[in-house]
Amino acid sequence: MKTNYTIKLLGVLLIAPVLFLYSCKKDLSKSGPSVPGMNTSTVARAANETVNVWETTSDQSKLLAQQTSINFAADAGTNATTITVDENTTYQTIDGFGYALTGGSAQLIDGLGANQSTFLNDIFSTAAGHVGSSFVRISIGASDLSSSDFTYDDMPSGQTDNNLNNFSISQEMTDLVPVLKKIIAINPSIKILATPWTAPVWMKSNTTGNGGFTGGSLNTAYYDAYARYFVKYIQAMAAQGITIYAITPQNEPLNANNNPAMTMQSNEEANFIKNNLGPQFSANGITTKIIAYDHNCDQPGYPEAVLGDASANPYVDGSAFHLYAGDISALTTVHNAYPAKNVYFTEQYIGGPGNFSGDFSWHMNNLLIGAPRNWSRVVLEWNLASDPNYNPHTSGGCSTCLGAVTISGNNYTRNTAYYTVAHVSEFVKAGAVRISSNTFSSSIQDVAFKNTDGTKVVVALNTATTSQTFKIKWGAESFTYTLPAGAAATFKWAGTQSSASGPPIGQTITLKGFNGDYVSGEDGTTAMTCTRTTASTWEQFLVVDAGNGKVALQSMGKYVSSENGTMPITCNRTTYSTWEEFTWGVNADGTITLQGNNGDFISSEDGTQAMTCNRTSASGWESFGVNQ
Repeated sequence: MKTNYTIKLLGVLLIAPVLFLYSCKKDLSKSGPSVPGMNTSTVARAANETVNVWETTSDQSKLLAQQTSINFAADAGTNATTITVDENTTYQTIDGFGYALTGGSAQLIDGLGANQSTFLNDIFSTAAGHVGSSFVRISIGASDLSSSDFTYDDMPSGQTDNNLNNFSISQEMTDLVPVLKKIIAINPSIKILATPWTAPVWMKSNTTGNGGFTGGSLNTAYYDAYARYFVKYIQAMAAQGITIYAITPQNEPLNANNNPAMTMQSNEEANFIKNNLGPQFSANGITTKIIAYDHNCDQPGYPEAVLGDASANPYVDGSAFHLYAGDISALTTVHNAYPAKNVYFTEQYIGGPGNFSGDFSWHMNNLLIGAPRNWSRVVLEWNLASDPNYNPHTSGGCSTCLGAVTISGNNYTRNTAYYTVAHVSEFVKAGAVRISSNTFSSSIQDVAFKNTDGTKVVVALNTATTSQTFKIKWGAESFTYTLPAGAAATFKWAGTQSSASGPPIGQTITLKGFNGDYVSGEDGTTAMTCTRTTASTWEQFLVVDAGNGKVALQSMGKYVSSENGTMPITCNRTTYSTWEEFTWGVNADGTITLQGNNGDFISSEDGTQAMTCNRTSASGWESFGVNQ
């Protein structure tokens, strides 16, 4: 991307106009800076593209019901609630959306008889009109939604099996394995996450009940045996034609009270991964991903501790979360601490009998919208199926877990989680990327995606208590739509965005002033200047999404502050708030401006003085070239 200063004006007039795009956005879940290129090709203008719409209302009068299509038109007028979609600013890649295929779910599905094929196609087929789930979670051994406790190497009390001679997945051959084979036949590219609720009882210490299945922790004497247990499991499933894409070492490692359950503190998980599980996978040529944590959002320090272990870190793909405690923003906290590692949302249940209106809104807002907006590649609801009495489950297991569907004999009915997942999964396919869209604090929540075929998807939820009319703006085109209170809509369209103006979120950039010198964070100790002839570490800035259409700039772990607009700007804040948030503007020549929350612009002050954020208008000295 080139900055055209006055001295270059004649040259600019002699060449064809160019539109400067960040044209090669990478998957920002990967680490490292990316320098945007210059795209001199003509950008296709949106041409009244048709937008297909599906809507669900809180009173269930509409359940993923397709509405009359609408069309983009040239943007005009204003709306305080405008979702600006920029497909040229991309974030993480999406692996998929779906459910947990618990042992109990598989048992019920296996009893559907003639309706089994219809049901499995409904959930897993990627054809139009189906949920198209592309990611599924299963348990390694029993979960609390199995009909009984078991592992793959149970021994009589007092006996051990360090060589795992007794290992067998035979208990899965009745229901789970046959159902998985049928799912794979429907969707061969589906990804499977497998998670244990407990190690075999003989490997545990200090158990608390249910014959040792509840509580306790992994005895250090059996770390190696347990790692080999995972290897045998993955190999046994592979022998059945089932590829395990990823595992987590322990479901809810801080929860000792489920049945089954086992605790595993962060230092224990790190030690197990670096000393046993990771090396065993490597030695056996196993490429299954290892994902840490798999528990609530209130303890982001747990995955950070595992990822912060220098020896465990190379073996770990990322971290997984539930939301029975904490806030969904914890996913971003961990992502920002370890941006090279992936983030997954793997479980949330709905308690029966449930309240459709409240459950639908909460799950759409926090999970299907909130988790992807906080870098998650996956969103999984808990149990796919239960019977009318919330069975099967273990003694002490979840007795109110409402399935995405209720199976009664050979019939099934759809429940809340069916629709939350379907609102996204039917339209956002594996391999899509999240793209830029702004959201609003008290009315319309949204998330946007771009599929590999170029189609765009926006999912919007009205969290207000009254109907809301909002605009979706895409390039130079827009349309308006009205959602009832508590309703959600999915919008999908094709075409190419007519313009690109978004900031390069997640990328590391340099800023060059009108004098040809670089903006510097000045070691974070003095006021910033625009006087450096070369760019080193303090002249590089990470562009951070600060929410609500704002960005923050970070250099060497410190944030740029406008200092209330009354003093020279600095780069010395450890966190960002109002005065560290800026509006990113793009000039006609491709240079950018940064406007503070006081409404004034950052200025390089002729390159001779400390920089400020007090100019009421922007000209040459308030404009900066990016990555020059």
